[in-house]
Amino acid sequence: MTGKEFLHKMKEKVLRSSDPDSGKGKSKMSKHITHGYHLVKGKSGHDMEDYVVAEFKQVDDKELGLFAIFDGHSGHVVPDFLQAHLFDNILKEPNFWTETTDAVRRAYTRTDSTILEKSCELGRGGSTAVTAILINCQKKLVVANVGDSRAVICKDGVAKQLSVDHEPSTERQDIENRGGFVSNFPGDVPRVDGQLAVSRAFGDKSLKKHLSSEPHVYEEMLDDDTEFVILASDGLWKVMSNQEAVDSIRQIKDARSAAKRLTEEALNRRSTDDISCVVVKFQR
Repeated sequence: MTGKEFLHKMKEKVLRSSDPDSGKGKSKMSKHITHGYHLVKGKSGHDMEDYVVAEFKQVDDKELGLFAIFDGHSGHVVPDFLQAHLFDNILKEPNFWTETTDAVRRAYTRTDSTILEKSCELGRGGSTAVTAILINCQKKLVVANVGDSRAVICKDGVAKQLSVDHEPSTERQDIENRGGFVSNFPGDVPRVDGQLAVSRAFGDKSLKKHLSSEPHVYEEMLDDDTEFVILASDGLWKVMSNQEAVDSIRQIKDARSAAKRLTEEALNRRSTDDISCVVVKFQR
């Protein structure tokens, strides 16, 4: 290898390690559990509105795996706020360690109230969210979501969706009971009051009377068949099924490479939206 080639490879390595749109990490408690993430800006004219959390965090003598996708609409301020505050609010909830599901549900509601109270500062935009919490690398994953960002687990090669896509067409009755309506105009996608293509979200003060911020919360037990978990924004799920996503990365050991492969495949399938993806690998 020539000196010029060596310098070029070193430059590439530095750029990859400092790329704010890509990263990886591993548990200190279990070397077999790793995570990786990758984000790609869509082809729309606005700024990037996807935000990611992916980290293992020490809390006293315990370790938490904290993973999330926040997909903003009408601006990036609300998902940025969620990235900075949602998990802190969850961990501050009383009985978090013993009643994690209830703590997550309360924190979602409290965080949304704060966003609405700060609407003059944060604006009237909103965000979907999907979060996953792994406690002490134990056999339980707590997943919550509002909107259409999604969590999918792979067990023995089979995909299973852990979140619920909150779509106006499936929650039409609840929206109408709150005084709102669902319309496909303009465009061909059902929208709350003809504006928002999800029926649950953080923020969106102008639509809040007709929206819900109540999360779907689910506990998934992990076993020796558990291979990995994918969290991703709808920029991925619009063009890939759950099983297609699982199949495309099952043979990739490195979590960040797996997350990058998913975003690349979504682009190959002509997704034009922002795409963000977190992969958590359980290499038994």
